[in-house]
Amino acid sequence: MAAPLLQLSEISLTFGGDPVFDNLSMNVQPGDRIALVGRNGSGKSTLMKIMAGLVEADKGDHVVPTGVTVGYMEQDPDLSGFETLGEFASSGLEESEMYRVERASEGLKFDPDRPVATASGGERRRAALAKLMAEAPELMLLDEPTNHLDIEAIQWLEDELKTTRTAFVLISHDRRFLDVLTRATLWVDRGQVRRSEEGFKHFEAWRDKIWEEEDTARHKLDRKIKAEARWAVEGISARRKRNQGRVRRLQDMKSERGGQIRRQGTAAMDLASGPKSGRKVVEVEGLTHAFGDKPIVTNLDLKVQRGDRVAFVGPNGVGKTTLIRILMGEITPDSGTVKLGTNLVPAIFDQTRAQLDPEMTLWDALTTDKDMRVSGQSDQVMVRGEPKHVIGYLKEFLFDERQARAPVRALSGGEKARLLLARIMARESNLLVLDEPTNDLDVETLDLLQELLDDYDGTVLLISHDRDFLDRVATTTVAMEGHGSAVVYAGGWTDYQTQKREAEGGSAPAKGKASSGSKKSGGKAAPETASASKGLSFTERHRLETLPAEIDRLNAEITKLEEFLAAPDLFTAEPLKFQKATDALVERHNMLSDAEEEWMALMEKDEA
Repeated sequence: MAAPLLQLSEISLTFGGDPVFDNLSMNVQPGDRIALVGRNGSGKSTLMKIMAGLVEADKGDHVVPTGVTVGYMEQDPDLSGFETLGEFASSGLEESEMYRVERASEGLKFDPDRPVATASGGERRRAALAKLMAEAPELMLLDEPTNHLDIEAIQWLEDELKTTRTAFVLISHDRRFLDVLTRATLWVDRGQVRRSEEGFKHFEAWRDKIWEEEDTARHKLDRKIKAEARWAVEGISARRKRNQGRVRRLQDMKSERGGQIRRQGTAAMDLASGPKSGRKVVEVEGLTHAFGDKPIVTNLDLKVQRGDRVAFVGPNGVGKTTLIRILMGEITPDSGTVKLGTNLVPAIFDQTRAQLDPEMTLWDALTTDKDMRVSGQSDQVMVRGEPKHVIGYLKEFLFDERQARAPVRALSGGEKARLLLARIMARESNLLVLDEPTNDLDVETLDLLQELLDDYDGTVLLISHDRDFLDRVATTTVAMEGHGSAVVYAGGWTDYQTQKREAEGGSAPAKGKASSGSKKSGGKAAPETASASKGLSFTERHRLETLPAEIDRLNAEITKLEEFLAAPDLFTAEPLKFQKATDALVERHNMLSDAEEEWMALMEKDEA
């Protein structure tokens, strides 16, 4: 067996008096594709930082063999000292490896020329991910790499990781991403790390089996303690003196039982619908809106009825949040009409968590109303009309008493999401607007949220890049593909993809009005989409327009690599660089050939 890329032996770590890990030992082998899973706050990110060598354990050994490189994608990368995102992403790379950054920037959709000073947090994270992918270490440690990525970028990253020979350990809330990519699972649970040699798709069955075995063993131990305790009480004094060993065993069993750590329950989340809204929630006719010279939506007709679950999907920056704000009456469209139904009581979950003041304590975040005025009952939170003590309500969302007076900024991403859900669920509503609600949530909380949405009597407007969550929740999908195109499809993500392929194969979605509850594809598409049956589809047309620039770029990269390889002493002086550049040149030639063939095929189809 090959030597491990990373070895942790008897690792122990304590934060604030509480042990996070105790006597943890584990290996990562070449070729491993590991899902690292666990509840929010269980220590997944801490374990990954230990693996990366960024957190030093109280005791134990962290061993990486000489010559093995370990790359870690930071949640909050430090870009100080760099002018642009591209400069940061390419730092430390050889000239012959620069093309990897350009390729990653295309796939992950960030602008290498963007100044660091004006880059958003998501753009910084995408640059950090591109840097890691370009460096191609022997082991990649990826902590929530799909956050801030749209579905197209997630698909690109998924395809890259499918074909890489690099071992990786992956934390993600995206079930489908984990299902497709992982072959083993590390489960962080109550300070222990268990390993299964099966991927994430088998995790829940494995977890439930372990929990069932735990419950059975605990039940047997409880019965044994009860029987032994009865013997100790009822037995005569002489018998007890002759059986001190049995008494000691009883004490040992009680100590074992007391030392067992109870599983953390699921959050006691509940969604109470308010008064029923009218049957019509939103009705849109001829909606057109642009941001500057960028069209957001063109001539859209849409009806949202009570009880619908409408998902809005599309690339980052296409205008999904803007469209929902138009539907909610927050933005006036350039043209067209938006009619809101009667008796609407909305609750909004925004992806930026802007409703949470980072300097506020969790206590104040729950006892402050939506206008940021502190409630008169400072130790009470009104939960759907009934007063509850703040601590008790926080515990329902898996926060402990010590966190109540801590600032919001100290919370993890998943904990902030749970706190925002706690605020939303304290109020009655009949219209939920959820903008990226799944980011950072663990599997159990995602399952519970899905169940709550299934049972919710009101209407849901949802933005998400989580394909599995969309399939589980959405009854209608509004696909926003850019250039003002917004097409309505019945069902979730998979249904949308199937209907889109069928339309591109010869029958485009019907043009005209569409009800979101109709279970039929419809909506008014952009002109290019509506004419897809006569020639190229909208996606193919866009691809045909962008391919020439891609071909030019590939030719330029090939020229650079050929010039680099032309150095007469490169092979003898730098054989490793020579080999890397040669491999890169072969790869670029193959990509160029594929791009030219694709362009020719699209041109022939267009002319036909």
